[in-house]
Amino acid sequence: MYPAPPQPPPGYLAGLPPRPIYREPHPVGARPVLAGLAAGTVWLTLFGSLGRDLASYVWWTILAAVSAWLVALVLTLIGDRGVALGVAVVSGLGLSIALGFTGARWVDTLDFPLW
Repeated sequence: MYPAPPQPPPGYLAGLPPRPIYREPHPVGARPVLAGLAAGTVWLTLFGSLGRDLASYVWWTILAAVSAWLVALVLTLIGDRGVALGVAVVSGLGLSIALGFTGARWVDTLDFPLW
């Protein structure tokens, strides 16, 4: 004697999957993210190299990070989201490093270096 087949859950219609499967229409790949990381690194390096002291380096980095975030926003809306992710991550990291140097100088000298 064979066991009875399992009963379908309530609300299950025969022939249909038990729940919908959602897939991303344009998945983010590793290559576009790495391209965005590289582009953001080059962007912040070029802008940061324009500074001749800590204050000018930080101001150039702030300008580069804000413009990179605007580019990332545009890329998110009408371009490649993977590149936008890479650019946004690097610009946030670069801005954090620059403001970390600013905070360290401020604590060391008790004089805010950006004014």
